[in-house]
Amino acid sequence: MITTLDDFILRFKEIQSMGWIKTHRSGNTGIGKTLEDLLGIQENNLQEPDFGEYELKASRINSNSMLTLFTKSPLPKGSNTKLRLMYGYASAAYRNDEKVLHSTLNAKTFTDISDTNNKLRVDYVITEPSDLIYIESQQGRCDAYWDVDSLKESFLRKYPNKLVYVKAEARGSGSNEEFLYKEAYLCDSFSYENFIQLLKEGKIYVDLRIGQYPDGRTHDHGTGFRIKECDQDLLFNKKRLV
Repeated sequence: MITTLDDFILRFKEIQSMGWIKTHRSGNTGIGKTLEDLLGIQENNLQEPDFGEYELKASRINSNSMLTLFTKSPLPKGSNTKLRLMYGYASAAYRNDEKVLHSTLNAKTFTDISDTNNKLRVDYVITEPSDLIYIESQQGRCDAYWDVDSLKESFLRKYPNKLVYVKAEARGSGSNEEFLYKEAYLCDSFSYENFIQLLKEGKIYVDLRIGQYPDGRTHDHGTGFRIKECDQDLLFNKKRLV
């Protein structure tokens, strides 16, 4: 079990010398699970650093896979239900005609919503006392938004620690995927300003996951703010190779 950055650097050099390593788990999380196993880090869902004061993240080089930064439902209360009923669509997964709304939005382009004629995006609006991020249709702003001050609290609560960010080449797929761990970076100073700029550039995505309970009531599976794995180091002001 590693406990310090020096421990990590020594062990990571050994991992680099191992060459291609078969994944310990199929799917997107295989790259992180395999690295944790090799470092002797036990998997857990606790809100605490992976080792010492450091979070550990790993990504495939040039990967378009996305990770969730945090989840936060839009305001005001009940807006998810309004969004689902106004812009959603029926799903064969349910035995009724109630709608669901699953879509990934960004601030640069409108996203088509399934086979409806609806299109949605997110829009950053400068206003007092706090700037707002709206969901917007082609007809105008929806009554669903986040204030940037509360988003900042969620962002900083989720990412209070330093990050060790590992990049790896990947080949194969599923249970036969293999990783070649290439580089590790020490990232410091999470920047909420960077987060907002990336959102404006369309590199932060808002993932609507609004479903329903069997009785037709709205089930919010967690509206997620997401980023591509290969872009997550852009959230930091400081980065150096270790």
